[in-house]
Amino acid sequence: MIIFNHESFSGIFFNIMCKILSRIQQIASNEGITIGAMERSIGASKGVLSRAIANGTDIQAKWLMSLIENYPQYSGDWLLTGNGNMLRKPQHTPLSVVPLQKQVITGKDTDREIDTLTEVSKKDKGAIPLVSERAVGGFANEHFTIKEKDVLAYYVIPKFRHLGVDFMIEVIGDSMIPRLYPGDIIACSIIHNSQFIQWNKPHLIATREQGLIVKRLRKSMEKDCLLAVSDNHEYDPFDIPKDEIVGIARVVGVIHLE
Repeated sequence: MIIFNHESFSGIFFNIMCKILSRIQQIASNEGITIGAMERSIGASKGVLSRAIANGTDIQAKWLMSLIENYPQYSGDWLLTGNGNMLRKPQHTPLSVVPLQKQVITGKDTDREIDTLTEVSKKDKGAIPLVSERAVGGFANEHFTIKEKDVLAYYVIPKFRHLGVDFMIEVIGDSMIPRLYPGDIIACSIIHNSQFIQWNKPHLIATREQGLIVKRLRKSMEKDCLLAVSDNHEYDPFDIPKDEIVGIARVVGVIHLE
């Protein structure tokens, strides 16, 4: 006969939950955000995480899943069990450019793959326009076209060939450091339907008041809003009303200038 000790089980569960809550605090610390900001980023009400951490109480599984979905750089196995590394291994290495050699270099130093960065004419197959900010202010319009006077140059970049790139544009500002630096060039694919937003991925957002901004997009607690999140921890997340947004494009490629 097996005797089930409820108190013993409760104690084990309490210890497991306390360790999970501690790891949640580690994620917030590593991201440089408050627990309140983390709650907003996963769509939880104020206090859902902070009360659990303060009182050592459990949290619903849906909030753990939301944490894993909204912070995919952290291992779900590590969060739940403590096993393995906190951070997942990156699935891809951003592109980087060596301007003097006109080459795009991908991969690690020990395993480099080199593509030539070639300036071409508009008529060349696969030519991608590098444009000014003015050129793409209205890219949500279904009749949107890039005017020739706003094109700085055309490039053929083999690594971008199958990514559906509509245009490239230079990054301004430091809010997305260390993912994107001022002067980097991002390759953008226009989204015509909001269901194709890739949550927690970088997007170029055209807004009525702020112009063009590059942020990670997450679901917001506020009705009819999207949560814009910077990689630079000096910048707090903020909500953008959907009626303030006039266009969204996914950032599908990056060229780091060295």
